[in-house]
Amino acid sequence: MWPLLIDKAKQGGIDAIETYVFWNAHEPQQGQYDFSGNNDRVRFIRTIQEQGLYAILRIGPYVCAEWNYGGFPVWLHNLPGIEFRTKNKVFMDEMEKFSTLIINMMKEYELFASQGGPIIIAQIENEYGNIKGSYGQAGNEYVKWCADLALSYNLSIPWIMCQEDDAPQPIINTCNGFYCDQFKPNSKNSPKMWTENWTGWFKAWGSRDPLRTAEDLAFAVARFFQYGGTLQNYYMYHGGTNFGRTSGGPYITTSYDYNAPLDEYGNTAEPKWGHLKQLHDLVKSMEEVLTYGEVNHTEYGHLTTATSYTYKGKSSCFFGNAENGDRDITYGNRTYKVRGWSVSILPDCKTEVYNTAEVNTQTTIREKVSSQVGNFKEPMQWQWRDEKIEFVSREGEVTDCAMTANRLLDQKVLTNDSSDYLWYITSFHLSGSDPLFGKNVTLRVKTSGHILHAFLNGRHIGSQHAQKDKYSFVFEKKISDLLYGFNQISLLSATVGLANYGAHFENSEVGVHGPVELIADGETIRNLSSNEWYYKVGLDGEKSEFFNPNCQLREPWNYGNLPLNQNFVWYKTTFQTPSGSEAVIVDLMGMGKGHAWVNGLSIGRYWPSYLSIENGCSSSCDFRGAYSDGKCATNCGKPTQRWYHIPRSYLNCEGENTLILFEEFGGMPLDIDIQTTRVKKVCAMPYAGSTLELSCHDRTISDIKFVSFGNPHGTCDSFQKGSCESSTALSVIEEACVGQRECSIEVSEKNLGPTGCKKPNRLAVQVTC
Repeated sequence: MWPLLIDKAKQGGIDAIETYVFWNAHEPQQGQYDFSGNNDRVRFIRTIQEQGLYAILRIGPYVCAEWNYGGFPVWLHNLPGIEFRTKNKVFMDEMEKFSTLIINMMKEYELFASQGGPIIIAQIENEYGNIKGSYGQAGNEYVKWCADLALSYNLSIPWIMCQEDDAPQPIINTCNGFYCDQFKPNSKNSPKMWTENWTGWFKAWGSRDPLRTAEDLAFAVARFFQYGGTLQNYYMYHGGTNFGRTSGGPYITTSYDYNAPLDEYGNTAEPKWGHLKQLHDLVKSMEEVLTYGEVNHTEYGHLTTATSYTYKGKSSCFFGNAENGDRDITYGNRTYKVRGWSVSILPDCKTEVYNTAEVNTQTTIREKVSSQVGNFKEPMQWQWRDEKIEFVSREGEVTDCAMTANRLLDQKVLTNDSSDYLWYITSFHLSGSDPLFGKNVTLRVKTSGHILHAFLNGRHIGSQHAQKDKYSFVFEKKISDLLYGFNQISLLSATVGLANYGAHFENSEVGVHGPVELIADGETIRNLSSNEWYYKVGLDGEKSEFFNPNCQLREPWNYGNLPLNQNFVWYKTTFQTPSGSEAVIVDLMGMGKGHAWVNGLSIGRYWPSYLSIENGCSSSCDFRGAYSDGKCATNCGKPTQRWYHIPRSYLNCEGENTLILFEEFGGMPLDIDIQTTRVKKVCAMPYAGSTLELSCHDRTISDIKFVSFGNPHGTCDSFQKGSCESSTALSVIEEACVGQRECSIEVSEKNLGPTGCKKPNRLAVQVTC
């Protein structure tokens, strides 16, 4: 998908692609490197170069990014004497070794701009200023060391540190946030750079869907350039998918759509993509005067400002209004209305060409449709097998036991990020004189799991998961069937991504840290925390590669008697590759929680049973006013994520594909459906004086549902005619658009006919694809 995504970014007016370098992806085991396939860093940079774009390499190597463990490999945590992101020799030696490896690789292939390559900027560290105070003087010394390390490579390109106010010169400190127009670099010699303009927000299990409007995002961009901005980067321009176990958090969803201009599946998200494209094209047309021009600000009060840039006799202007209400300003003997919470751009300081609050591009509504056509839907044929429940024999043997210890150990230390799952297994004997014998006993376990499944003598007795933002919890379950003599407790702890942010985040406890207690009559009768514990990493199905359809298994999959709503079950089915080029997804509604693979490739964790919070959603959205991640949210009380992306490169061009699920909580696979996304309808409401480009993308415009040129009102699906309109607009648009994939409409009375309305006129149009 890289060439397609980069091309769509280029079409949208993007000049450069920013990319992190994920240490844990490239060095999953100490000294063992992986730059193959999706980890082919050189190929990715070259793909950017082939499209004629620049690259910005954010090495970090700490990246945050809602990525598992902030991009650090977990083996790093296990090195004796290490402390992350501070003046610590063990850490700095490893960081320098990896950073040097990346730099030398880019040098070898001549990818830096000083060598004629596309990489124009590099970054060291990431958002350290947010947490530096926790490290005291050692943090200050670490920042200086990072700067010296970067400069020692002699790359002859700028180095940046984002959100690092005291970045040593010549390192450039940059801004991250929803708005950076008032940001000032720490040196007059540094350009004003915005490394992350957050286009929306990430989503965690239990969260609502974020929405940042096209108007507000464009407002933030235009104000940044109005106030002297040099470089502005979107985070994210394409959000994509957290395939495998890459999502961190904890509890970050598999979808990383981020409400970005290119959606999770790579489709243009309109109107955001189109509205920003127009802004990019306009700003770039003013590049010379904005770069070299003399700047003059005129303050009108009430957060309203006119800014002019003048160079070689040419002037360009921005009129900005940061209040919610409209404002009239006088500039150059003319009066202009500036919409609330908007920026108007006048390339000649006379005629307004663009206003961030006036969207003149289309809104595209997409739908998800089953890949099975016709009236009869053929049900998927499922096979299944159980996951093995670990049990200690009376002789104290556990197959493939990782280790034993007389204490409870941290999960990430033992798994080394090779699995989400770790078994904690212990046993005890019960005699007739034991205080527990014949009593109502409760098993109590304190865990930072984030999920715990408990078994007594091989029988499942209960499961519990943490709630969003509260990742430690106490599991309690009454047990009434303790056996005389030998008893065993098996605890399966599961993580949903490791912490990726904060000071000392590497020390966050994960797994069962205890105490583990047996309680009777309200008192702890037996504390098992110091028992001999057996540890086994991962699931039997992971080790045996149940997810690999080509793997030769010891026992065949089962047919018939399909277990439903049963935990610890593996399911297997096949499906045909949908025709066409539209994005492919799988609807996992009805399932609980688990992991999914297609043709042996992980498409990530799924958890459709986890509903988003029930309140705080908006039926309407006002773009005016400062944005936060809770503003204009949607999807309250519904599955946090029910659809999961299957890249077409994962699918066989011809023949069958294999879908395999590991179901952890218990679900109903009978309604699972392979679907595609397609454009359903397109609508727009541009102002007169603009040119509207309507497109159904890969489909044709089949019908015009609504047209009114004059003073219509409303939004898509609820447009209403006003008091006046052109009588010929419908016929003009029908002739130009019906039967076409795309059409261009000049929004003017000359083209669409007189309206008899008081100006400005607007066109409301909705078409079916």
